Parts: sequence; C-alpha cells; structure tokens
Amino acid sequence: MDMDILPLHYCSCLLLLALLYSLTKCYYTASARSSCHRGLRLPPCPGQLPVIGSLHHLAGALPHHSLRRLSRRYGPLMFLRFGEVPVVVVSSGEAAREVMRTHDVAFATRPQIAAIRTLTKEGQAIAFAPYGEHWRQLRKICAVELLSAGRVRSFRAVREEEVARLVGAVSSASGNNELMNLSEMIAAYVADTAVHAIMGRRLDVDDRGAFLRYIDEAIRLASGFSLADLFPSSWIAGALSWWGAHKAEVYREGLFKFLDAVITEHMERKSQDSKSQEDLIDVLLRIQSQGSYHFLTMGIIKAVVFDLFSAGTETAATTLQWAMAELMRNPDMMSRAQAEVRAVFMPRMKVVEEGLSELNYLHWIIKETLRLHIPGPLLIPRECRETCKVLGYDVPKGAMVLVNAWAISRDPQCWEEPEKFKPDRFESDTRDFKGNDFEFTPFGAGRRICPGMLFGLANVELALANLLFHFDWSLPDGIRPGELDMTEAMGITARREKDLWLRAKVVSSNLPH
Repeated sequence: MDMDILPLHYCSCLLLLALLYSLTKCYYTASARSSCHRGLRLPPCPGQLPVIGSLHHLAGALPHHSLRRLSRRYGPLMFLRFGEVPVVVVSSGEAAREVMRTHDVAFATRPQIAAIRTLTKEGQAIAFAPYGEHWRQLRKICAVELLSAGRVRSFRAVREEEVARLVGAVSSASGNNELMNLSEMIAAYVADTAVHAIMGRRLDVDDRGAFLRYIDEAIRLASGFSLADLFPSSWIAGALSWWGAHKAEVYREGLFKFLDAVITEHMERKSQDSKSQEDLIDVLLRIQSQGSYHFLTMGIIKAVVFDLFSAGTETAATTLQWAMAELMRNPDMMSRAQAEVRAVFMPRMKVVEEGLSELNYLHWIIKETLRLHIPGPLLIPRECRETCKVLGYDVPKGAMVLVNAWAISRDPQCWEEPEKFKPDRFESDTRDFKGNDFEFTPFGAGRRICPGMLFGLANVELALANLLFHFDWSLPDGIRPGELDMTEAMGITARREKDLWLRAKVVSSNLPH
C-alpha cells in the first residue's frame, strides 16, 4: 500500500515545488515589470504580498464591496496587483469621467483573458474584442442594424407574446395560492424573449435546455479569471488552468455546433421565403451576403449571437428580480406603482408598449433599481493602451482598469441617502444611465457603453408593468417586508443570493380572457 501511495505523494510534492518555483519566478517578473513604472506617479497602493500581490484584500467578501472598503482608505483611484497583473480601480464619478470620456480612447480596449481567447478563437464579437478597426465595424453593425431603436421596436410582438406567457404562468401558479419561484419565471421569460428575437422562434424544451446550459457556462467562464490570467509568465499556472481551458473549448464547440444548425435552418428558410420577417440571425446573414463587411465570417456571426444573448438576458433578469424584491420590501411603493399602471392601462384592459412612456413612477423604480443594484458592479474590465494621467496620477500602459460603478452609485457625496431605495429621488434628479452622468453608469459609458441597453430595458419595462397590472403580490407566511433577504451573490452579475418566492393573486378584472 505504501508503495502505491508514495509515487502519488512524491509527484504532488514535485508539483508543489515546481509551482512555488514558478510563482516565485512570477514574483521577480512582476518586480522587474514594476521597475518599468519607476518615475511614474502611481495611484495610492494598499499593501501587497509576495506572489499574490493584492489578492488577499479581496478575501471574504464580494469584490465590489472589498474594493469600496479599500477606496474609503486609499482614495478614488488605487493601484493594485492581482498576481502579476497591474490593476487600477476607479471609485468616483470624477475618475470615471476621466477614464470613460476624457481619455476614452486610451482605455477603450479589453484585457484578453484565457477563457475569452478560447471562446472567441473563430472570431471575436463586440463585448470583449480589442479596440481597433474590427471592433469599430462590429460596433457600427450593432448600432445601425442589430440594436438600434427601430430594430428594438420591431420586436414588440415578440416581447408581447413572451410576456403574455409569463402572465399565464404566474396566473396558473397562483391558482392554489401556492408560493412560486418568481426568479425562475423571470429568467425563463427573458431567455425566451432573447431566443425568439435572435432566432425567430421559440426552441423546444430539449433544445432550449441545451442552448441555455451552453450559454450560461460560457458566460460564467468568460466572467472569471484563471491562474493563467493572474500569472501569465508562469507555464505551470498555464498548465494548472488546462481544465478551465478544456471546459471553455467543450462549451464553445457545443454552442457553435448548435448555432451551426440554427444558421443552416435560417439560410434554407430564406431561400424559400425571402419576404419572411427578419430576426437578428437573418440580419447578420443579409449583411454578410451583401459583401460590405468582408470580415463577417460564420465564426464571427456565431460570436455575435453569443454576445447578443449574454448581453440581453442576465442584466434584464437580474434587474427585474431586484425591482420586484425592493417593491415587496416597500409596500407603499408597490401600491403606488400598481395604482399608476392600472390607471393608465385599465381602459385598454391590457398593458401595451405605447402607453409605457406615461409610467413615470415605474421608470423611476427601474432607474433606482439600476442605481442600487447595478447588475455588473465592476463593469467589463478595460485595459490601458498608453500611459496617461487620471486625477493627477499615472495609469501605466497595460494596466487592467476596473470601474467600481456599484461604489460610485452609492457614493454619499453624489447621492442623498445612497443606501436607501428611493425612486422619488428621480422626480427632481435628471441624472440618467445613458452614459453622460458618471455617477450612474450601469451600462458603462463612452465607446464601450453596452450596445444592448435598449434591448434589455424594453424587456424589463414591459414585464414589470404586466406583473404590477395583473397581480397583487404577497410574501411567504411569517416574513415581514423588512425581513426579506436582500443578500447579493456574485456570479455573472450581482444577482440575489436566494430566489424570490412569492404568492400572487390575480386581479380578475385585469386578466385578459
């Protein structure tokens, strides 16, 4: 038995020694790189440890919480090191303005992490693509063809069909006065709406389940860092990250094989009926066939579909869940919102999109939800393309830049009672989330602002109005509004740690027959 165990133990020791050697070498590599920063006036730097740098500061809490705590001590611009990687953290509206407007071009590219390189090996789409001509052309396609206001309006029938299914599902679940998992229902509605708009139809149960699994896992891998990302000069760190790279490859192959079949189906359908209504895959295939964008290969089309789906689902679902949770915690706000929605739509007996502009209080609720519960608290990381000044400090070329939009949107210097959910603040406060007010950037700002903002918001507004119009809501027995658990969990977005379980009572006069 000992002879069987010894080789494994021996190999483990050798691996540990090799890892320690490799990480020590990384430490000296990082030290050598830091010497390149001599002469620069770097931002304040919390204490660092050998090898791991500043990673210990993130232990035990959600990253955006830990970074806000550090910023209160070290200021609105901090210099950290995640392993070998230099990182600058932005924690004030003024600093965010300099990064996303004053020096927008200098901070317009993305760091290329290992999972992204694997997932985009056939071609990169817009979210994670480096800044350059390829990105600019894709951005133009998104702005003009895929995600313009007109294109989003063209999917009104899709949204109304899918929200009717959501209302039907809630109505069915409410029949026996049983608790329902509203989080799951909202996630299904948002996913089905995105699939319908992108692919032109709903998927059957098996295809839908497989597609969502591929997407969810691919997004999860794309939103994290591996050892290879933290220690890029270490071959052992790269070797130890092989499983993550393998998983990314498996999910990429599965997702792209699925999309190959969908795209083939679209090409065959268009050859038979060229006048059928365009979905987003049809739009991409039409642009490719016109030959105006020679770089638009099938691999890039599939990458764009991945971007469209990931951008259009998680943010909307997270925002809807937080909005409903906040209204359940604040019954007076719930009653006011329901009264507004019902006053506007009762004559029609249903919620229609052209009336949504009359719902001022509902829009304030959505804005306040996006302020207090930013779906992507640190936005998508940026990378500094050239050394430049921010708040009088030097941000070195190659540094990863994290904008802590969550901390900025809760800054007491910018917001009155920032930790409280107060939709009424927007009655007089004209700040918006469209990229011009840097205290409030849930979708980013500048060149890299989220192009899917309008698409996601349309899903949120229509669904929330319907949930408030058709139903009265109550918490599980024994839970008072102030006791509702509002704990965050960090995944792809800062979602609720626990699903939202509620009871619904149909307002019979409002339910369509």
